[in-house]
Parts: sequence; structure tokens; C-alpha cells
Amino acid sequence: MASPKHPEWAAQICDVPAQDIRDLAHRMGTSKTMINMAWSMQRAEGGEITIWAGLCLACVLGQIGLPDADFGYGYGSAGSVGRPHKVYNWPSVPQGQNPVQDYIPVARVTDMLESPGGSYSYNGQARTYPDAKLVWWSGGNPFHHHQDLIRLDKAWRSPQTVVVMDHSWTATARRADIVLPTTSALERDDIMINRLETAMLYMSSAVSPYGQSRDDYDIFSDLSLRFGTQAAFSEGRSAEEWQHTLWQACQTAGSSQGIELPDWTSFKTQGLFDFSGTGRRQIQMEAFRKDPDTHRRATHSGRIEMESATIAAMQLDDCPASPEWRMPVESLCDAAQGQFHLLSGQPDTRLHSQNDTGGPSKRSKTQGREVCTVHPDAATAHGVVNGDTVKVFNDRGACLAGFGSALICAPIVSHCPPGLGWIYAKWMAK
Repeated sequence: MASPKHPEWAAQICDVPAQDIRDLAHRMGTSKTMINMAWSMQRAEGGEITIWAGLCLACVLGQIGLPDADFGYGYGSAGSVGRPHKVYNWPSVPQGQNPVQDYIPVARVTDMLESPGGSYSYNGQARTYPDAKLVWWSGGNPFHHHQDLIRLDKAWRSPQTVVVMDHSWTATARRADIVLPTTSALERDDIMINRLETAMLYMSSAVSPYGQSRDDYDIFSDLSLRFGTQAAFSEGRSAEEWQHTLWQACQTAGSSQGIELPDWTSFKTQGLFDFSGTGRRQIQMEAFRKDPDTHRRATHSGRIEMESATIAAMQLDDCPASPEWRMPVESLCDAAQGQFHLLSGQPDTRLHSQNDTGGPSKRSKTQGREVCTVHPDAATAHGVVNGDTVKVFNDRGACLAGFGSALICAPIVSHCPPGLGWIYAKWMAK
């Protein structure tokens, strides 16, 4: 194989002609180039290295901190990058002080349940997993996004008690010992205040709470009463009184920043307060480029590090001291004949798994199941047609899917696809 310094090496990995890679490099180096990377690049094997490589590419181009160029990650959705308005720090409900300082990364919940008292490394530190006897899960669904559901399903049975608070009968709620049904956003009055948005919303309830569902605040308030801590928890306020208190604090904060908010009653009546006209242009690392000593980065050197001595000292097998391409554990690079490259994109008819019971999401399914598509040649070879139910499986698990219109794309190639951490699967008619 050619040296990594030559485009021929990359051409074999990403199935892009070497000359096209040369031409792209020339264009990027002789014109303004914005390196923009989505969250999906990080949510894969070695994803942090991929994002790091993109940042280093922007550094090599010399365009960090320049208008219409620079580097973006989660553009428009993460932080304030790509949002042409000022970020306001609005007040929030007091969080108190948790006397328990221990924690684990959420992605390691299965490891924690499997190995209580076991050791693991996190950010260069040696840490110990707690022995979790009780799991209390509120407002989340780990069985939707965890890496290995078969392992999680087995480990989830080890705690003595699992409590889930949710407004939907999720896979996690179905595996709970106790389910506390909560109201959805349509069943309660609330306010939407976000430091990244240019509007504030009063979210009045559209329907009454279903069955025995209750607001999260009311549930925790009653629990605090049983523990004898309700006075400290609620400070004598109902949910609406807390909203009013927060709004008054927002009025004070807004006034100090040149924004005059309406009174509480007027805000509830009008439902929306828009201050989008207060925007300003922001260039992510402009200040750092102009004065890197004053505007240091959160690294050991205070600069953007293309090679990290901190990471090198950790001696991690799966994270090098500088970005580099590594052979994925699973990919079409070494897939057997007949194996497929499975891509799971964001659905058009819902947000993640939310609102899956809604009409648009239901109408997008085939025989009540999520639709999968493959190349027309692959569909013909496996004898599947629109409307069939197919089984998608690999060595770790399987699921049923509806077969929809075949995806029109280039024929499957033998070279590696771009990116890291793809899962491959076989398709077969039920």
C-alpha cells in the first residue's frame, strides 16, 4: 500500500479517485474553506479522533478564526456556532448541592451494572464503578441509544429496583419495577427559555393529563415530603409559582442586557416573546486568532493541539496522541461476501424515537415496521420487493423491518467506505 502521505492511499479507503483528492486539497488550500462536521461523525468508533482530524485540517489550511471559513461542529445546534445572535445567560431553577460527587459516563452504564466495584479509565483517571442497587431513570431511554442492547438487557436485571419516569411506554419503562407516569409537554403548563434561542415561549397545556400521569415537579415534591425535605426542595412554591419566579429573574437579567421583557401575565397571554433583532455576527475563534495568549483554549498548552502530550501520557490503545486513520473493527474493508453496510439516518417523521406513535411516523412505516432500503441490484438478488417484511441481523442481534422503495445509488463497491465504525448486516426475506 502507498504511503499515507499520498492520495493513492486515501483513494483505496474512501473510493474517491486520487486525482479528485488532489484537486480538492488544492481548492481548499487556495480558497476560503469551512470544515463542518456533524454529530454523526463523533458517534462512531474512534469518533473523537475523526472530529479532531477535521479541526487539525482547518488548522493546516490556516483559516481558523477567519470569516466564512474556520471549523464548525454540530453547526447551528451545538453551542452558538453558526447562530448570528448573542448568547444570553438566563436564570434557572436552583440545583442545590449533591453530596454524592461520584459519577460515571452515561455510555458506561452497562459496564457499571456488569462490574460493580470494577475499575475503569476516564480522562486519564483510574476510577471505580459503584455497586448500584437502585436505578432511577427520568426523561431518557437508554434502550434506544445504547451501544449493545443485548448486554444492557442482561445487565439491567442486576439492580434490586429500577424506577422509570416517562410519559411513554418506552423499552426502558417496560423493563422497570416501578413506572411513574409523567405528563408530556402537551399536558402541562411550562416555559421554554434557552440561551441559544432568540424567543421565549409560554407553553400552555393543550389537553388534560392522561390517566394518573403527573408533572415531574409534583412527583418529586411529594417524594421530598416523605423524606422530610419538601421545604428545602420546593421552597414553598408550586410549579407555576416557580415559573413566575424564574420569569421575574429573567426580567432582571434581560434588563441588564438591554432586553425589556413583558410582565408575567402579559407573557402568558401573548405566548411568545421574540428578541431576534438583538443579533450580532460571531466568528468562533476570531479572538483566539488575534490574541492566543489572552484567549487560551482549554488544553494543556492553551493552543489548538495537533498532537497532545496529555493524551500521549494516558497510553490509550484506542486513542492516539495525534489524529490518524485506523482500520475500523467492522466495515466493508474486510466484510465477507454478501454482507451489507448498514446506515441508520435520522428519521424525517419524528425526532429520534419521540412521537413514533404519531400519524406521520405511522404512515411512513411498512406493515407497521420501520422501512429499510437497499440498492435495486441487492433487492433483486435477495428476492425482496416493496411491502415485504425482512429480517436484519448480524452476530449480535436482529430486528424485523418493512421493505420500501429500493434506494437508488451507486453500486456497492469493494473498497472501504468513508468514516469509521460501520455496522454491517445481511438482509433476507421473512
